[in-house]
Amino acid sequence: MKTLLHDLRDFFVSLRLTVALLVFGMLLVFAATLDQTNLGIWGIQQKWFRTFIVMQEVRGVAVPIYPGGYTIGGLLLLNLLAAHIERFKFTWRKAGIFLAHAGLILLLIGELLSGLWQEDFHLRLNEGDTKNYAESYRDNELAITDVTDAAFDEVVAIPEALLARHTSVQHPKLPFRVTAKAFYPNSELRMKAPAAPASLATTGIGLEVVAAPQPITYKTNEANMPSAYIELAATDASPGTFLVSTGLVAPQRFDYGGRTWKITLRPKRIYEPFSLTLLKFSHDRYAGTDIPKNFSSRIRLTTPDGRDDREVLVYMNNPLRYAGLTFYQAGFENNDRTTILQVVRNPSWLLPYVACGLMTAGLVAQFGIHLVAFVQKRRAKLTTPAVA
Repeated sequence: MKTLLHDLRDFFVSLRLTVALLVFGMLLVFAATLDQTNLGIWGIQQKWFRTFIVMQEVRGVAVPIYPGGYTIGGLLLLNLLAAHIERFKFTWRKAGIFLAHAGLILLLIGELLSGLWQEDFHLRLNEGDTKNYAESYRDNELAITDVTDAAFDEVVAIPEALLARHTSVQHPKLPFRVTAKAFYPNSELRMKAPAAPASLATTGIGLEVVAAPQPITYKTNEANMPSAYIELAATDASPGTFLVSTGLVAPQRFDYGGRTWKITLRPKRIYEPFSLTLLKFSHDRYAGTDIPKNFSSRIRLTTPDGRDDREVLVYMNNPLRYAGLTFYQAGFENNDRTTILQVVRNPSWLLPYVACGLMTAGLVAQFGIHLVAFVQKRRAKLTTPAVA
């Protein structure tokens, strides 16, 4: 047992392990960069960096081909910690090295937490619009809404992952069971041909329109359009099977159980206890040219309890931070009448700044310690009398 523990210790404190992990890291970045043309930025992050093992499909079978970013980064972190515990003894002359390494450790931990916790959404606002929710870039949900009460909507949102697994959902607030008869991660909507086979849909727009599955796209200038055939089943007369798709702008209405409902497939939403109103979007250009100078959104932030009611200017490198969210100016459309804000929730957002500050302080301190020692030695030589 002692021999095994010594071997493990020697393995984790080894400088060879450090060099090997750095080489593996460089190869990881190189391979992910090449694969970016196939998967896009988001795809390679999930496949190569935010995973323990990189998987590749070979003839329809997922095969492990390379250690992922979490594995390489985790081993680097253990290697650095083990080397400090085993080899380095703290002295004031090495305080800068310890600070720099502490910053590096914190940076690795911060990246891990960001990969696990960070969520990205977007918020589109036309001038004069007010919203209290943001929408996901990549994830979708099936929203079934009870709109019987004109003053209040009761929404049940079912994650896209459950639809992809064809899981039946019986929610307490729904008088019917929800089942995905078919789910397409990417599709194309077409008008149903007169001689076409019977559609899976039995009611709604699906009687006239069909969804044709398409290959998933990872290109940055293209977007997938998920579609599904959703069966709403009950013990008595069932509402039927609906075609839902992110390509269908308007929700479909139907009546059941003496109540009025809406059903739609939409981007996943996060609701917040405050509202944002776009007062004005500005797209400034340099005088006499079409070269952009500045993009900014003047926004009014309000809370239902009235504690916050203020105007905020969001522009490049000047985000709004509120209630654990950060709102960045990301884009615009609709002839400068619509702003697009990137909404980020990342509880560990401060860690990279602290880490960089520690590394900078450590390097400056270590340089200063050596500089002072060098100056003192130099003075000592100059003041020492020459021996005849």
